[in-house]
Amino acid sequence: MSNEAIKEKVRENYARAALRVAEGECACCGPSRTDPITSDLYGDSDKAALPAKALAASLGCGNPTALAELKPGETVLDLGSGGGIDVLLSARRVGPAGKAYGLDMTDEMLALARENQRKAGVQNAEFLKGEIENIPLPDNAVDVIISNCVINLSADKDRVLAEAFRVLRPGGRFAVSDIAVRGEIPAEIRRNIELWFGCLAGALQESEYRAKLAAAGFDEIDVEATRVYTAEQAKEFFASGNLEAGKIAPLVDGKFISAFVRARKPL
Repeated sequence: MSNEAIKEKVRENYARAALRVAEGECACCGPSRTDPITSDLYGDSDKAALPAKALAASLGCGNPTALAELKPGETVLDLGSGGGIDVLLSARRVGPAGKAYGLDMTDEMLALARENQRKAGVQNAEFLKGEIENIPLPDNAVDVIISNCVINLSADKDRVLAEAFRVLRPGGRFAVSDIAVRGEIPAEIRRNIELWFGCLAGALQESEYRAKLAAAGFDEIDVEATRVYTAEQAKEFFASGNLEAGKIAPLVDGKFISAFVRARKPL
């Protein structure tokens, strides 16, 4: 599929997820199923500070707001902010002297995020409509870029990382949670559009992630595994892609990871 076709399919999928949350369901699945990627990412103190629908809309694979070590007064940008969970948490961490932006291309997610912001009473946050390949902010505008299981969804990751580098101030931090790959995986996974939505088909190899960040101009690059997925967990992922889960899952045992990806824009 073309880059634009992938983008449109991703947009449609996340619009449906937002509508499910608006109707009182979980974004990733039905209310009775637990997703091994998205489950148990936030502590009780974070959950207590958020509206229920912000938690229900979470489709991330980590907690970048905690891992990024945000400081009071900083300006933060969340790429692919969805229902707003990480923007609202970031806004609280940077305090009234700071600012948290959320960027999303899906109208339904933006509406949900703004409603969650209203319910949370957060003033120092702003949700922008746009694509992570074309960030609607000027050069050197933010101190920290976060993202939660979104960059893997883009079909033009070089452009995403170049844009992230552009809007960061010198010395600014790139601190994202994402899915990455260790070793080779079957080609049918890469070709399966349904697995783009599950954050698998578009995931970069660890080494490729490092190389693309370096090519964009970043230094101090690190990719740290936070979860490693077993063959048994992989069966759940592949069910949505209409693949022979029992056959393919053993081939990817331990190869998909949730990772915290760090880098810095040089001074």
